[in-house]
Amino acid sequence: MSPAGQQVTLRDWMAVGGGILGAFMALLDIQITNASLAEIGGAIGATSSEGSWISTGYLMAEIIVIPLTGWLARTFGLRNFLTVNSALFIGFSILCAMSNTLGEMVLWRAGQGLTGGVLIPTAITIVRTRLPPSKQPVGVAMFGMVATFAPAIGPTVGGWLTENWSWHYIFYLNIVPGFVALALQYGALDPEKPKLSDFWQVDWLGIFAMAIGLSSMIFVLEEGQREEWFDSNLIVAGAIAAVLGILVFLIAELTTDKPFINLRLFANPSVGGSAILMGVFGATAFGSVYLIPAYLAQVQGYNAQQIGEVVMWSGIPQLFLLPLMPFLMKRVDLRLLVLFGLLMFAASCFINVEMSPDTAMDQLILPQLLRAAGQPFATIPLTQLSVVGLTRRDTADSAAITSVMRNLGASIGIAMLSTVVQAREQVHFSTIAEALSQNSLKVQDRLQGLTTMFIERGADVAHATQQGAALMARQVRLNASVMAFSDSFWMLGVCILVSLVTLLILRKPPVGAAAASVDAH
Repeated sequence: MSPAGQQVTLRDWMAVGGGILGAFMALLDIQITNASLAEIGGAIGATSSEGSWISTGYLMAEIIVIPLTGWLARTFGLRNFLTVNSALFIGFSILCAMSNTLGEMVLWRAGQGLTGGVLIPTAITIVRTRLPPSKQPVGVAMFGMVATFAPAIGPTVGGWLTENWSWHYIFYLNIVPGFVALALQYGALDPEKPKLSDFWQVDWLGIFAMAIGLSSMIFVLEEGQREEWFDSNLIVAGAIAAVLGILVFLIAELTTDKPFINLRLFANPSVGGSAILMGVFGATAFGSVYLIPAYLAQVQGYNAQQIGEVVMWSGIPQLFLLPLMPFLMKRVDLRLLVLFGLLMFAASCFINVEMSPDTAMDQLILPQLLRAAGQPFATIPLTQLSVVGLTRRDTADSAAITSVMRNLGASIGIAMLSTVVQAREQVHFSTIAEALSQNSLKVQDRLQGLTTMFIERGADVAHATQQGAALMARQVRLNASVMAFSDSFWMLGVCILVSLVTLLILRKPPVGAAAASVDAH
């Protein structure tokens, strides 16, 4: 392998490219349907609540397979396992486009998540095993850029395809890059003899407990808001299953002689600290991707394509930062890069705190650019810190741990923010209404002015008064909504600042640490 000989061949770069292209597709598909759920739901006869399962099914399946990826790749051989899952991902994408019912769509989206989840952690494993230490910052930067760029442009791409072509092309989009990734993986990865005996000599109790616990947690987080949280017996049952499943999983993996994933890596300060920060990043990055489209749809009335044009600004600068990151990672303490990136991200959130009902595309460009610039500075060095000096097996497990933490953080962040927006809107509406009642004379004057406006437009007095009162109520609700979104961005900014304490436990990687034992099993 290249790390031993320090000589990078074209075949090594092809392997890296195949792995990263596969990860790009899987990460893109997490968010690509979000801007088009209404159109997809309408075509397959699903309500907005039922249509949410198009995303939830993907996430539940993905979170199950990510921790299993390292073990399954070792058992069946990396090339065999990765190429089979890449081919299945393409197939499930085509089946999604051909779906006619909600049941079909959710089933095939779960298949996408189950196979796409394999493509994410294996990409960083390929980078660490096929590139020497001097070139690994380049590979890690490529992976980190994909990890932030793909989710950022997902709603933009999905919205544009839906508005200009059809929602079916959201899924057909995977066919060409999928076959390119598959060809690169098969041609550039070395064949490995499967170790099928390892398939039966593993902690199956831990696997089943993990599958139940993590998938139930994703279900609760994704569906809790729509089901009124713990007022729903289904959410209560899901929460109990999540707690018990995760508890049994943790106990099983920490006590068995043959765990399928090495959770003891959390004791490594760099792995544990990076995983925590990746969880915070998932909550804030995906949370902001949730907040901006929700604000634009709810307050400004933007359609999917218009929302995509705004969200697009959070992806463009990352393309120009890619060549810069390997240079910086070789010369600057990785912890300082993470600090800089998180501070930029926090600053963008605090800028959004000053939102008003007039805040639209032009006013959102600056914070979007700051977020876009901050993401690679935070995530790419974190990716490197989480695997530096680890064996090949531990690299795969560490990549799985950070991927799970990012996904869980994303689901927790979105669930938390959707609840906060709803709750704070009610609080602000009540506060504004109370203030208006205490200034009844000013309210009367305002209502009289609106009534006069509608009379001048041809309405009679009764209808004009009714229309004026309705318009005033909408304005109050609009201002309450904007204030709720501002509160949410303030909360994101504070969470990022608090998480900076975690940087204190990260260790500066010593010179040459990236090379340590990458080929060990």
